[in-house]
Amino acid sequence: MTNIDFSFDPNWMDTLTTPFMTNAFIAGLCIALAAGVMGYFTIVRHSTFAAHALAHIGLPGATGAVLLGLPVSLGMGVFALAGALVIGALGKRVSEREIATGTVLAFATGLGLFFARLSSSASSQMQSILFGSILTITTGQVIGFAVFDVLLVAVLAVIYRPLLFSSLDEQVAQAKGVPNGVMNVAFMAIMAGVITIAVPAVGTLLIFALVITPAATAILTGTPFRSMVVSGLLCLAAIWGGLVISAMFPAPPSFIIVTLSTLFWAIAKGIEAWRRR
Repeated sequence: MTNIDFSFDPNWMDTLTTPFMTNAFIAGLCIALAAGVMGYFTIVRHSTFAAHALAHIGLPGATGAVLLGLPVSLGMGVFALAGALVIGALGKRVSEREIATGTVLAFATGLGLFFARLSSSASSQMQSILFGSILTITTGQVIGFAVFDVLLVAVLAVIYRPLLFSSLDEQVAQAKGVPNGVMNVAFMAIMAGVITIAVPAVGTLLIFALVITPAATAILTGTPFRSMVVSGLLCLAAIWGGLVISAMFPAPPSFIIVTLSTLFWAIAKGIEAWRRR
């Protein structure tokens, strides 16, 4: 029987100062900013399934990129964006979006497994794609994440009001002249980018806990802006906390990140239930 060692590492402070940990902390900050903002919109637009599915839709892009010798993030981003545009164009309503999402998801997952079987290197990287590998993020990826965050803030500065209006009350927004179809496609396209930069932290299988769970916790705080800020802070606390704890004990950072996100949500729900008594 294999002995499992979860002993404390007394040199964990030295580990935190290594270059790969520095990249991981900066990447976590970029991911938390993007996930915190878009996570709120995902909740109020009832698009949690679509957001979760985008990570899986990016799977064939990741495995296909490995097959062609291209960066994994590039392949995942292209497929996630293509899937987002298809879902956004076909699913103008929530019910339609669920059907479109499920259809695209099933095809993309099968295609991803097919690509993985064609390449031994793609198969060997499946674990990092599925469960994340934030400790292997490079300086180039960090720069890419930062550029994405700048673009995200710039785009939201332009479409924030109509996007928020269409998210909170789609029918009234349409009556007021808000182009809901354009907002839906724009939201899905931005979410594809958020998923692409968040996958290295927790992988495609656990992405829900990082993008959705902090937002679901923060939405209990009230106003949209406050919810976005709290969501980003919770996401950041989960990522940075996961990195610190994984340096102390031999546990995968993605597991700790997901556990902390779930713990924050459970505590918030418990406080809410106590207040209603």
